Amino acid sequence: MTAEPKGDNDMTANDAKTNDGIDASDVLDTLEIKKVQRRTSAGGAWVRGTIAGHRFEALVFPEPATNREWEVGGDSRISKLWVERISDRVTVYNWDRGADVEPATEMAGVIVDLLAAGLADAICE
Repeated sequence: MTAEPKGDNDMTANDAKTNDGIDASDVLDTLEIKKVQRRTSAGGAWVRGTIAGHRFEALVFPEPATNREWEVGGDSRISKLWVERISDRVTVYNWDRGADVEPATEMAGVIVDLLAAGLADAICE
């Protein structure tokens, strides 16, 4: 299943390019949501997918956290996010109510920013 967010809070890249010339809209075009598993006990949903040669798992919620510091970027509604480069299985980012592994590459930073900008909106419609 490929994510195709809709609405005002879409996961959009606005044709942004990073200093290394990474086109965020090209990265976003590679996003594939593989599985969404809703949690019944504590709410939210586990989301698994791939993006730009990386796999990710995220715990997303429909509402903001009580403490915004627990969310990736402070307003993403993502309380856990793990990103692994597929080619060598290296964890390039990990967040569990705080950064355990900061973005290890420019691409990891772009991926984290894109997921933080709209994954919860795409999943919790």
